[in-house]
Amino acid sequence: MATSANGNTMTDTVEASVTYLVNTGKKPVTYISPPGVPSKRDAAFEDRVVAIRNARLTPDAFTLEREGFLLTGHETGVKDFYDEDEVKSVYDRETELMVKDFTGASRVVVFDHTIRVSSEKDHAEKGLRQPVRIIHNDYTERSGPQRVRDLLPADEAEDLLKRRFVVVQIWRPIRTPVQQMPLAICDAQSIAPGDLVAADLQYQDRVGEIYQMAYNPDHRWFYFPDMARNEALVFKCYDSVTDGRSRFTAHTAFEDPTSPPDAAPRESIETRTLAFF
Repeated sequence: MATSANGNTMTDTVEASVTYLVNTGKKPVTYISPPGVPSKRDAAFEDRVVAIRNARLTPDAFTLEREGFLLTGHETGVKDFYDEDEVKSVYDRETELMVKDFTGASRVVVFDHTIRVSSEKDHAEKGLRQPVRIIHNDYTERSGPQRVRDLLPADEAEDLLKRRFVVVQIWRPIRTPVQQMPLAICDAQSIAPGDLVAADLQYQDRVGEIYQMAYNPDHRWFYFPDMARNEALVFKCYDSVTDGRSRFTAHTAFEDPTSPPDAAPRESIETRTLAFF
């Protein structure tokens, strides 16, 4: 047993249910609804109970290039993450510097922020998105390069795509420590290529593509319990190189069986970036 920074007793491993894709051979489709409205899914899923290890017990064992993720302490100057202008003016620059520091990239483009809350009331009344309970990775072999083309001028994008680039995501709590619906993340080295299945995201004006993941008993799951506002989980969603380093890091929200019954609803922000080399 170990104790968290909040004085809570931490177990070595929790047994929890996570939601995998059932690979039927048909391409899964999620029809993205506006915030506050549940999305519809055309796919088959199954819940599996897996062991999710407490990554705080071995925090130095994880790297972006091997497991695909790491935890870092990070103080932010943002007072209110619900203030979009403050996030863009303060957090974008903080995130850019953080990603440069951990990747060695020469250029970082911050392109997306999503706030998620586990409160049903905030989801319905404030139009905020809920944590995603289906295992996924945000970009695929196709949609990773396409995101560069979507965001940058054509000539510049094609030039940058000749060299290595990485999609890096930053996930952090924005108010109280996360005890309800934390994020579980899968060691990239334990994911076999056939486990990842491309799935369409059908928006009103475009079609995106992510990976969902089929069950494999070799998957190694981790989480950092009681993540606080001054901590950030940094992980890869895409790497253009294929030399054996981590490329895709599947993740999902889950119900932690050790979460206190009076735990505050999760409030978190995820920020996506392009890192160019």
